[in-house]
Amino acid sequence: MMSMETAIMIRSIIIMSRSMLRLKFLVVFVLFLMLFSGCRQNVLLDENLAVDAKGWDYRNRAGFELVVDDTTALHAFYLNVRQKETYRFSNLYVFLHTSFPNGTITHDTIECVLARPDGKWLGKSSGNYISNQILLNESLRFPLSGQYRFEIEQAMREEKLQGITDIGIRIETLK
Repeated sequence: MMSMETAIMIRSIIIMSRSMLRLKFLVVFVLFLMLFSGCRQNVLLDENLAVDAKGWDYRNRAGFELVVDDTTALHAFYLNVRQKETYRFSNLYVFLHTSFPNGTITHDTIECVLARPDGKWLGKSSGNYISNQILLNESLRFPLSGQYRFEIEQAMREEKLQGITDIGIRIETLK
């Protein structure tokens, strides 16, 4: 038989081991949270709109709005494109119309390369869909505070473009 002192000592060791295990778990959890939150960007806008299943009509613009307060911060500006594997082009041309708080409107033509020259799709594939996040500007500074409006219009010379399922914008504040 075991003495009472030995039993108490073993019980103390077991309790200490459980406490140490909980402490280790807590430390790892806190480090994980710090690492995850430290790497996250401050996202000002991350919005995607579904395109009509019958095709993206060239007259239908996808619109996004954003209120900017800080005109000193730098931002990364992305165009999000989601397509079907059956999309028949290797690129996508869009017109980006930007309305500034003071009423000024700019128009840009953008080519989004969606496939390599050998035909292999770029982006992340999930089932029959491919998602691309295309960097348009890696150091954008908004010149005015106030409300901005972005409108994306397909410019592929087809009345109803087939194969594009979603279009969107992501704007991140850089640290």
